[in-house]
Amino acid sequence: MSIATRQDRMPSPSRRTVRTAVAVGTASLGLLALSGCSAPTPVTTATVGGNSVSSEASCYNDGKALAQSKFDNCLKENKGDTFAIGTGDKLRVGVEPDVAETGWSIYIDGQPVTQPINKTYYSLPGEAFFQQQSPTGQTSMSNQARLAIVETDGSTAKGVWHLKLKNES
Repeated sequence: MSIATRQDRMPSPSRRTVRTAVAVGTASLGLLALSGCSAPTPVTTATVGGNSVSSEASCYNDGKALAQSKFDNCLKENKGDTFAIGTGDKLRVGVEPDVAETGWSIYIDGQPVTQPINKTYYSLPGEAFFQQQSPTGQTSMSNQARLAIVETDGSTAKGVWHLKLKNES
């Protein structure tokens, strides 16, 4: 019986071959995992001075109309990043071109404050977010507001993005 020498055995795979196989396997698993995920929603961006925050939609149906009940519930949600703004500042809101093409509106605390906009950005003064009118007609300032950006063609909502504004004045 002879003892097999190193030359008699099958050659072992090189490190490069092993690394390549591992990389291909990892990429395949990554693609498989991503295939179960939905596509990202369009992004909106809010800017005050040099500070900005971007967010994906809270409610979005791939650009199709949201059911009225879903829109109403989504509009009531208290979601989104908190963003500080003074009453003397300007808030600039930007949307992706596809959203601008459809049209979009700004809502404050669930109420629309603009007609549908077909530009990629729009500016509002900070005091527009914090003024509250009492039943007696007195105007006061609040410390926070819920901002919603709503993709809409004027009759149906297609997406909602949220941002919480905090009065830093």
